Parts: sequence; C-alpha cells; structure tokens
Amino acid sequence: MVCTPLELAKAAAFAADAKKAVDIEVLDLSKLSDVCDYFLICSASNARQADSLVDEIEEKVSKNCSVKPISIEGRAGLSWVLMDYGSVVVHVFLPEARDFYRLGNLWGEAPRIALAFNERPAGA
Repeated sequence: MVCTPLELAKAAAFAADAKKAVDIEVLDLSKLSDVCDYFLICSASNARQADSLVDEIEEKVSKNCSVKPISIEGRAGLSWVLMDYGSVVVHVFLPEARDFYRLGNLWGEAPRIALAFNERPAGA
C-alpha cells in the first residue's frame, strides 16, 4: 500500500502510541517548509523506550505504507532520534532533549493534526 505523507505520519503516530509514547504531535509543515510535509514529535520516558519506539515506528510504517526510512540519526545517544522518511520526519525525544530543542514551539505556526488514538485503523 502506498501512503500519502499524512497517512505515513499517522501510521507513525499510531505506532508511537502503541508503545506508550507521550506528547505525540503531528505538525503540518506543507505550507511552511520545503524540507518535508509533516513532523511527528513524541517523547519516550527513557532510552530503552526510545529504542523500542523507533523499532515499532519503522516496523509499522513499513507494514502499512511499504516504505523504509531514508536514514535514522541519533540512535547511539537516544536522547533525540530522527527518522527521515522524506516527506515525513519523525522525532523521538527524551523529555530533557525535547524541552531543550522545543521543536513544537519553533514551528508554533504549523497546524497540528488531530489524532484519535481510540479510532486506530486496522493494522496500526
């Protein structure tokens, strides 16, 4: 199945939610950036959970959208892992790094996509 960038971002968000990520946000950058269309920003409580989130997101996006990340950066440190899917960039933060970088504030004018985790699509 080929996904739109929004569907890919949502698949990644549902995967993050399934592994208990917190403060999950999808930002629509399509009218604000030439780099990508969406950011998914989420937090993990510790490095082990961050590693698990990255694995789950990679697996579910591959399964549901038939795409692998172009690159994954920051996995060694695990305080901020960036997964680049081209049109979608996933940011998995530990709380301290998220507070420091404040990407949500930096892109404050970006519309947020509503996510209804209780209405999980099949396979997500």
